[in-house]
Amino acid sequence: MIKNKLGKSDLQVSAIGFGCMSIHKSLTFSGVNLIIQAYEGGVNYFDTADLYDHGWNEEFVGKAVSSFRQDILLATKVGNQWRADGSGWDWKASKPYIIQTVETSLSRLNTDYIDLYQLHGGTIDDPIDEIIEAFEQLVDEGKIRYYGLSSIRPNVIREYAERSNITSVMMQYNLLDHRPEETVLDELLKKNISVVTRGTIAKGLLINKTAEAYLQFTAGEVQHAARHIAKIAEEKQVSPLSIAMGYVLQHPAVASAIMGIRTKAQLNEILEASENLESLSVQDRIRLRQETRPFLYSEHR
Repeated sequence: MIKNKLGKSDLQVSAIGFGCMSIHKSLTFSGVNLIIQAYEGGVNYFDTADLYDHGWNEEFVGKAVSSFRQDILLATKVGNQWRADGSGWDWKASKPYIIQTVETSLSRLNTDYIDLYQLHGGTIDDPIDEIIEAFEQLVDEGKIRYYGLSSIRPNVIREYAERSNITSVMMQYNLLDHRPEETVLDELLKKNISVVTRGTIAKGLLINKTAEAYLQFTAGEVQHAARHIAKIAEEKQVSPLSIAMGYVLQHPAVASAIMGIRTKAQLNEILEASENLESLSVQDRIRLRQETRPFLYSEHR
């Protein structure tokens, strides 16, 4: 599988990453096999968060990758704390909380370092310098190798890009949610900060799921976009999945597309599609965008 340099780091990340949030407790046994098979198929980037399943997901990932831990990149996130009654979570953005919480993640993941530690959200009103100090301290202590941000807010992304040493930003990006194309992708590229995408196939709506409304787009518009992906895929003799993933990965700011995987069939389809990611040309990408109504961020600009 194609490997891309992650920002200013020395990490080489697989073009397709495994979004481990898709694995729930009911899939524990099959989930372990999926992660092993993904690794054997060339995936080296596994993403989780302390928030997922109240920490169970980190524990699961740590056990699943234990036999090849040194050969992969483990990414997790911090910033949200479950309430004691389990009714929801609260945003916890402070240096003490980050310094304290990394220990729990390290323990759950059964590792002594995290390759990429990401702030799981963020607002413009956070104590940003204090948060940056926390991540820098963890780098100095060797508990994390690099840190990043998981956010779709341009104003927050801009602050961290200017004031910190983040190596990556995870954000939602696909043909329909192309808001990052307005300014964010190019701004990050100029600063050598990589993008890791989520929502790459828009919940499956861009490849095989029955059309429904998505963000500002009507079901009819979603169906229109999916049909054009299918048309180009037919012309190229590749799968629509290759085109949908290729659309985001073709932008030079994007290093990896995170995919949620629940079944062996999905994994096989993704691994097969990953072999044709470069089949989408610049002209094809332009054709797809011309058929999709413009969509811009209206908040947090």
